[in-house]
Amino acid sequence: MLETTTAGSLPKPAWLAEPEKLWAAWRLSGEELERGKEKAARFWIEAQERAGIDVVTDGEQFRIHFVHGFLQTIEGIDWEKKTRMGIRNDRYFVDVPTVTAPVRRSRSVHADEVRFTRAQTQRKLKITLPGPMTICDTIADGHYGRRSDLAMAFAELLNEEAKELAALGVDTIQLDEPAFNVFLDDVKDWGIAALHRATEGLSCTTAVHICYGYGIDANIQWKKTLGSEWRQYEEIFPALNASRIHQISLEAANSRVPLSLMRLLKDKQLMVGVIDVASQEVETPEQVEARIGAALEHVDAARLLPCTNCGLAPLPEHVAVGKLQALGAGAALARKRWA
Repeated sequence: MLETTTAGSLPKPAWLAEPEKLWAAWRLSGEELERGKEKAARFWIEAQERAGIDVVTDGEQFRIHFVHGFLQTIEGIDWEKKTRMGIRNDRYFVDVPTVTAPVRRSRSVHADEVRFTRAQTQRKLKITLPGPMTICDTIADGHYGRRSDLAMAFAELLNEEAKELAALGVDTIQLDEPAFNVFLDDVKDWGIAALHRATEGLSCTTAVHICYGYGIDANIQWKKTLGSEWRQYEEIFPALNASRIHQISLEAANSRVPLSLMRLLKDKQLMVGVIDVASQEVETPEQVEARIGAALEHVDAARLLPCTNCGLAPLPEHVAVGKLQALGAGAALARKRWA
């Protein structure tokens, strides 16, 4: 009951990459880089275990960015041909690589990382992959012509990857889809179909993480435009409830999402964000317990997984450690009270 988990990403140590920054370049190279990634992943696995996190991740220590980490070995992408592109409906602009030919996997992207991570812990293991729609919103298309076609092409590759990772002992495969809170019509038209293709044939637990973004300025400023209530979930949750995905996330900590929207997911497990990733203030266990209690007014405890709103990667390391500890301790308090 009330198994805890995180959205996935955790800060990289300053010796591995520039801290508190997304897309930060590696500070090591060659074999030293590979051992450094393993050292960082081991640190965060141990930190999660000490904090009482039940479903752990590698903290995404093996990848520079949650999307580009998967794309880096995919054929059909020209990394030298940069295209200026608006991300999340022009919330911010980035020079991104361009798809110039049919995409295909030359090999498994994350298998070696999963083998390493699986050997480090006896707890349930979750691996995150970028969702097809979010990939399409983070890379330029110079080949397929329609975003839905590009998404389905990547869904095929994600499915190949996911099956291999599940066979290595992964308990949960989570697809990250922050774009689902932006392109609401596309979610219903083809976004969920792409998720189904990406997770087809998997025997492990499947999850989709949908949030309002990392705690970076572009996202914080965007949230200020959303009004007194954030109701994007209301439009997509009914379709997600009818989907084959097992777990759905929502952002709840210090957000303006009406918690009653959880009732639209009556047939799913819910990863409910009870840790704010847009603040460096570390929650108390009592605050986390109260947030879990508020969620329990709308979802039964058997279906609730206390989680972080989003990834903790842009935060200082000590803040992230503190928030993990608060998550674990707050959930423990909640179990005593409501179990």
